[in-house]
Amino acid sequence: MSTVVSKKILEVLTLSPEEYRKRKVALITGITGQDGSYLTEFLLEKGYSVHGIIRRSSSFNTGRIEHLYKDRHEHSDMVLHYGDLTDSTNLVHIVSQVLPTEIYNLGAQSHVKVSFDMAEYTGDVDGLGTLRLMDAIRTVGLTKHASTSELYGKVVETPQSETTPFYPRSPYGVAKLYAYWIVVNYREAYNMFACNGVLFNHESPRRGRTFVTRKISRAVAEISLGKQECLWLGNVDAKRDWGHARDYGMWLMLQKDTPDDFVLATGETHTVREYCEKAFAVIGRTIVWEGEGEDIVGKEKETGTIRVRVDPKYPKCLKC
Repeated sequence: MSTVVSKKILEVLTLSPEEYRKRKVALITGITGQDGSYLTEFLLEKGYSVHGIIRRSSSFNTGRIEHLYKDRHEHSDMVLHYGDLTDSTNLVHIVSQVLPTEIYNLGAQSHVKVSFDMAEYTGDVDGLGTLRLMDAIRTVGLTKHASTSELYGKVVETPQSETTPFYPRSPYGVAKLYAYWIVVNYREAYNMFACNGVLFNHESPRRGRTFVTRKISRAVAEISLGKQECLWLGNVDAKRDWGHARDYGMWLMLQKDTPDDFVLATGETHTVREYCEKAFAVIGRTIVWEGEGEDIVGKEKETGTIRVRVDPKYPKCLKC
């Protein structure tokens, strides 16, 4: 097996840059996530052969991409590999086997609150995981690395841009900052085509249920069905830049002539309060607000029923 792989590597490395890109082979970490699933659909439509890395566990978390590989005759150009960003040897094997022309590193422990509970694991996956991947693909070139707006943390200017200083305020943000600078350093030291994409909040029906946008949408649906009385949140005045997951042009970054770092955002901020109002409006309810701080409540204008409350148990830095 090693001899076959070696011959394949030799054949690929002797291709011209133009011939190499024409292969259109993509490798995605985090393929089962919100971003990975949308990116996979996009790349398959573009005629790519897509390889994804999934973690081996007691249960499969492939719901977001199930429609893509259920029919192997229709999507024979999609292959899944067992792997993990904490396993260097495994990453080297996969990269050597696939020899991708584009790599999208979307795998991460991305929940801010969980990063406080599992700080070491978050650092291992989000920070050192990127280092392991960079080392594994130095011979074929890295062409995509996804970062996060949580790098900015404590805001020193609005809106944030590519030149805004970083000030992460969570283990997740700190780990991503490490990953960001690893990509920059490897790009400069090894002349790799490596890009950082600093993604602001991006949502979709495929967003994880623990994130505030899905928490709100699910609660509103339950309330409309009479299955839930009230939605509990943190700081309803927290501001976020929300876009749709389909709108983030990760692929476009790789079509540039030279690598760089990019901020992917809408440029508009909205409060959690506004998000609640829009969500309830979908089911024909108008929310009006009373009180301040932790005593604030959102009431249905039509009935006076309290539908939104603030949970004081949320740590201050996590209210969102």
